[in-house]
Amino acid sequence: MLNSTNATSQCQSDDRLCRVKVHQLELIVIPVLLLAASFFTVLSLCLLKLCDKTEIIQHHPQRQHYNRRRQHLHGIDAPPELNPLEYEAVPMRVKTQNRKPKTQPAELQLSTERQHCIEQITPLPLSFTVKPNNTVTLFQATMNQKPVVLRVLNESADSRERKIFLGFAYFLSELGPHPCLPRLLGVRDRAPLAMIFEKLENKDLLGFLWRYRKAHPGLVASYAFTERVLFSMARQIASALEHLHSKNFIHGNVCAQSVLVGRDLSVKLWGFGPAFQKRMKVGTSGEMKDIEMKKWQAPEVLAHQPVSQSSDIWSFGILLYEMVTLGDPPFPKVMPSELLHYLQRRKTLKKPTNCSKSLYSIIQACCQWRPQDRAPLKELISMLQIAERHANDTVVLQASEPLDIEKYMREAGYGEAYNFALI
Repeated sequence: MLNSTNATSQCQSDDRLCRVKVHQLELIVIPVLLLAASFFTVLSLCLLKLCDKTEIIQHHPQRQHYNRRRQHLHGIDAPPELNPLEYEAVPMRVKTQNRKPKTQPAELQLSTERQHCIEQITPLPLSFTVKPNNTVTLFQATMNQKPVVLRVLNESADSRERKIFLGFAYFLSELGPHPCLPRLLGVRDRAPLAMIFEKLENKDLLGFLWRYRKAHPGLVASYAFTERVLFSMARQIASALEHLHSKNFIHGNVCAQSVLVGRDLSVKLWGFGPAFQKRMKVGTSGEMKDIEMKKWQAPEVLAHQPVSQSSDIWSFGILLYEMVTLGDPPFPKVMPSELLHYLQRRKTLKKPTNCSKSLYSIIQACCQWRPQDRAPLKELISMLQIAERHANDTVVLQASEPLDIEKYMREAGYGEAYNFALI
């Protein structure tokens, strides 16, 4: 400081340049250093903020994919108590019957219940329940004077079950519309959470086959279940399965219980629980084991080998066997624990007495030991179309013997712990 004072005294009073040179450290260098330090501090904070945001996006690939499509989707957000970063919105709304003016939206959210009144709600009886679901209850009702099915999450469900429920709704929306998949009409966004589906009058295919076998009074003459009807149903199921595979999903649960039958005998593929669990990796290994139906599963599934879409082809062949026998279990003389050893000897399903050669050839094309030897879906659909055109449409299919539910449970491989009920 003393030196600076002495240097200043050496400068003439009107020599400003000399004074600046003497005090350049205080006037220039230190302020520049302080400004640079402030700039780098702000830049570091911005970089840290950007890294955190990038990490969130990387940990939520579904959200990143959803945001790219958000402008094309209209949905009901998850309940406010759920973190939107942890679970995505459910892109579902219900289309209104009447056209609105252009100044108003053409769609209304399902949460506007006064405009979408759900009436006549009653429990939906199931024809056959293999694994009871204690978190979800099914109801039948009417909405806008049309029959619907409500899949309601029980109010006792915890936060994890609520997330899984909403995740399943989002999973179904990802499948996209298809004429052979049940239509998801909407999602209730307040407790109790609920999904609303179109109702198919004849419910699941297994129950339909059993009722037809017993000559149920509710079945009218127009429900003649002929071989041509069988091929038509099978073609629709194969079309839905092809659509599912195009989305890179594996159904994993193809059977008569996973098919819904409409009033006009049109069918739609359902039973997406295993596909959802495999895709989202929810549920424990024990839960996954409970839903396995060994008599319907491909050899590689029984052997705990890698599963592919060809595994669904095998199960599709078993489904054809169920249909032609009017609901008989596959491999009735083989215990589930011995099935893999039975198949390893290159044995397969025996030809039912009322099964035509064309139908049995399709079953054989599906149930080949090696996945690569099974017919692809496009080829199967072509085979079914040809068979449908030439199939008999006058002779109805009949069962070889009356339905014995206890015998079915035993031959299908279900334990006594499972509950079942006939309607």
